[in-house]
Amino acid sequence: MQFSVSLKLNHIFRRLYATSGKANGCLVLYARPNRTGQNRVGLTVSKKLGHAVVRNRVRRRLREIYRLNESQFRRGFDIVVVARSRAVDAPFSQLTAAYLSLAKKAGLLREDCK
Repeated sequence: MQFSVSLKLNHIFRRLYATSGKANGCLVLYARPNRTGQNRVGLTVSKKLGHAVVRNRVRRRLREIYRLNESQFRRGFDIVVVARSRAVDAPFSQLTAAYLSLAKKAGLLREDCK
C-alpha cells in the first residue's frame, strides 16, 4: 500500500466505532479524517464468521481490494472496514463493488476518479 499504513491501535478503532458508519449487505465502513497525509486502514473480521482460515481469507481479500483501488481514495483518513457474514461467500467482484460503494457514500473517493 503506497499511501497507507495499517491501523492497529485499539483506541483509534473505538473512536471510529463511535462515528456513524456506512453499511451494506457485506460490509460496514467507518471513516474519519486524521491529521496525517496518509490513510490508516483497519480491518475487523469477527470469530462468528468462521475459523481462522476463513477470517484470514476475508481479510486478505479486503486488503487486496483496497490495494488495487488505493489511487482512487482521498488521503488523510482513518478507515475501518468490518466484514459481515455475507462477505465470506461473496465473489471478489461483488465485494469490490460493495467496498467502493461504501467509500463513495462516505466521501472517501477522489473527485477525478468517480
